[in-house]
Amino acid sequence: MITAIIAIFVLGYACIAMEHKLKIDKAATALVMFGLIWSVYSIFSGSGNVGAELLEHIGSTCETLVFLIGAMTIVDLIDSHGGFYVITRHITTRRKLMLLWLIAVITFFMSAVLDNMTTTIVMVMMLRRLIQDKTDRWLFSGIIILAANSGGAWSPIGDVTTIMLWMRGNVTTVPLVVYLILPCLVSLLIPLLIVSFRFRKDKENKFSSQPLELRLPPGVGQRFSRGIFNVGVLGLLSVPVIKTLTGLPPYVAIMMVLGVLWVITEIVYGRKRELEEENKNRVSKVLEHIDMPTILFFLGILMSVAGLQSAGILGSLATYLDENVHEVFTIASSVGILSSIVDNVPLVAGCMGMYPIATPEMIAISADPVYAQAFATDGLFWLLLTYCAGVGGSILIIGSAAGVIAMGLEKISFFWYLKNVSLLALLGYVAGVAVVYLESLLFAL
Repeated sequence: MITAIIAIFVLGYACIAMEHKLKIDKAATALVMFGLIWSVYSIFSGSGNVGAELLEHIGSTCETLVFLIGAMTIVDLIDSHGGFYVITRHITTRRKLMLLWLIAVITFFMSAVLDNMTTTIVMVMMLRRLIQDKTDRWLFSGIIILAANSGGAWSPIGDVTTIMLWMRGNVTTVPLVVYLILPCLVSLLIPLLIVSFRFRKDKENKFSSQPLELRLPPGVGQRFSRGIFNVGVLGLLSVPVIKTLTGLPPYVAIMMVLGVLWVITEIVYGRKRELEEENKNRVSKVLEHIDMPTILFFLGILMSVAGLQSAGILGSLATYLDENVHEVFTIASSVGILSSIVDNVPLVAGCMGMYPIATPEMIAISADPVYAQAFATDGLFWLLLTYCAGVGGSILIIGSAAGVIAMGLEKISFFWYLKNVSLLALLGYVAGVAVVYLESLLFAL
């Protein structure tokens, strides 16, 4: 059974990677892979609880999908009303180098406040207003992926895995920010400097075309456009706050924000006669533009990984690392590399299940107190795992939510990303791990 499941996953993964050559949409492959993995598991596992396990995993997966639908609709609604003009009109530079750094810095800090999925959607949509050339946009989208993942790893609300570790008490806010902001910043700066060096050697360091012209819908003035932008962005920023105050999952907050925007736009469209016939920008119409292949790809890939988890494959791998490696940096770094292939959420969940938070009593009776100390709250292992799981997903485009979103929105080729961005991401990732190592020596983490 295990061999069959691994073979299905590897074959499916290869088909996703070769999407453009096979001319088969990656969403179709992911859905077939999802069905086959769970079918094999159900037939050969001998477990009578497969249905319950499937229901549990589909529930957690749908939380992500519902959040994604809400965030994409809000961002699309802002864009359809020209809301991003509020930002893009202030970005007048046509120099690639300056725009690259500007986009990277904005994404890095935005993803620390929003989650990296929402940040990626916002920045890629904004990028369409600035750059027409597809190749240039793909390169900038690659940097957005790196910046979103690096920016989300040092904030307790910046990424799904950091939220998991933070809510469970493995890490706390101040140590997380203090110890990880520098490694995360370095993991972005290294790729940025390399790309900047390329641009400096490029004689044509300017965009050959002007940014896309903004066209507001009939009757929609800049005041209305700015209002939609302000309400939408404030709503997105309120999501982590609502989650913290209520303890409810983020998808509840994002849907509430969408509902508020829906009510506001319906009232405005209903009162203005010049807008009565203009229906294409209403929420009901914007929902028709949602990229369902990306949503279904997310469903397929997350549920395929969930199948690996239920079959015990991920848990067995983690146990093997613990028993045969027994070294914090090697284990956490390996999880980071692995998170570029499979989703980091089940990997981190597996580590949390396998390694309980070490209490002072557990450390005192441990045969290796130094090693055990790394698993205490805010210990080296948990901080390093937070960094590695968040940043390591950038190495391959399907290794993170940000990468999958950008891949779906911009139709970025897996092999193009592998050729042009993966090595940059790997160098940044290794450099960040080195910074964590130096911090562990200086601060005795």
